[in-house]
Amino acid sequence: MNDVLMALADILEERKRVNADDSYVASLHRKGLNKILEKVGEEAIETIIAAKDVPGGGDRQALVNETADLWFHTLVMLSHLDLGPDDVLQELKKRFNISGLAEKAARTQAK
Repeated sequence: MNDVLMALADILEERKRVNADDSYVASLHRKGLNKILEKVGEEAIETIIAAKDVPGGGDRQALVNETADLWFHTLVMLSHLDLGPDDVLQELKKRFNISGLAEKAARTQAK
C-alpha cells in the first residue's frame, strides 16, 4: 500500500507545477494553505458523519469514499508544506511497540 501513497504523492508534487486552470490540485495550491485546510476540515466532518451512520446500517462504501477524500486532501496539505506520506509513515513506524498511553504521555511531557 505504500506504493499507492508514494505514487499519489509523486502526482501531487507534479500537479503543484501545472496550470491551476488544468488541475484541481494546482488550483488548491494557488488558493493557498487556508483553502487546503478548509478542504481537510470539510472532508473530516463528512468522514465523521459517514462513520456515525455505519453502525445503524449506513452505507459503508460512503465511509470508504469520504475517508479517501480526507486522505487525499491531507496529502495535498502535506505536499503544500513540502512533506509527504513517508514523513507520516516514519512517525507511525517509530510508534510500533510503544503503548498508546506511554506515547501520548511522552508527547504531553515534550510540550
